[in-house]
Parts: sequence; C-alpha cells; structure tokens
Amino acid sequence: MNDSARALLLAGAMLAAAAPPAAAQQAAGGARIGFVNTERVMREAAPAQQAQKRLRAEVEKRDQEMRVHVAQLRKLEEALNRTTPPLGEAERSSRQREYASLNREFERKKHEYGEELALRRNEAMGQVLEQANRAIRRVAEQENLDIVFQEAAYANPRIDITDKVIRAVNAGAPAGGK
Repeated sequence: MNDSARALLLAGAMLAAAAPPAAAQQAAGGARIGFVNTERVMREAAPAQQAQKRLRAEVEKRDQEMRVHVAQLRKLEEALNRTTPPLGEAERSSRQREYASLNREFERKKHEYGEELALRRNEAMGQVLEQANRAIRRVAEQENLDIVFQEAAYANPRIDITDKVIRAVNAGAPAGGK
C-alpha cells in the first residue's frame, strides 16, 4: 500500500468516526432552548409589583389593628402590675380575666390574619404566575424555541429570555391591575 492510499484510508476512518455525533446533532435538528428566571419575573413584572403593593396596603391596615390590640394588652398588664393603689382581689381577678380574654382574642386574630395573608398572597401570585406562564409560551413560540427551562444551575445569557417574558407579562397587564 502506498502513502496516498494510507492517507485516504486514514481520512476515511476519521470521517466515519466523526459521523455519528454529526448525525445525532442533525437528527436533533439543532433543538432551540431557552431559559427564564421565574423568580425575577415574579419580582420585576408589573402585575407582580402591583400585587405586592396591594398586599402591603392590606398588611399595613391589619398591622394598625394589631398595634391597637397590643397597646390595650400593655395597658391592662401595667394596671395589673401596678402596686399603688393596691388592687382588691375581686378587681385583680376581673382584670386578669379581661387580660386573658383580650390576649386570646389577639392570638386568634393574629393566627387568622396570618392564614388569610398567606391565602391572599398565594392567590395573587398564582394569578401572576399564570400570566407569566402564558407569556413564556408566547415568547417561546415567537422565538421558535423547542423547550424553555425555568430552573438551571447555569444558563448562558444567550438563551435567557427573562427580559422578553417580563416585557410580555407587562404588555398583557391591566393598567390598574387587580
């Protein structure tokens, strides 16, 4: 075998070895992928910010009510702990019952408030998440993406569509927001 025949044989072997990865890549059709940071969407999109504002306003109103209860509790506690003038046993017992009752009511309201706030937050953020998912679908279709990941240890900024999704969510957001 001469040198040119060996070179042709070696080149053919190298092409054959390289063919399977190329064929697999071609079979995949160059799948297009995207990544979206949903935490960032939920933090930066206008509907999410509007929902957070509404929740903060609600929290502020409830916090004010809770502060009134705390002030009443402190006032009763101070009256109970005051040594002058000494309280009679009947008066002391009456104030302790009043304090215990007010404290139970406060704890009950605090618990109810916590549950209601969690429910409201979940409802509001659930609506925003639905909007975000629709926007992700729209952007993926516009960009001809085959798959979009929402969580990744690393995503190249080249495939990050988060900004486009935020713009799409904002474009679909009602002006006043509910």
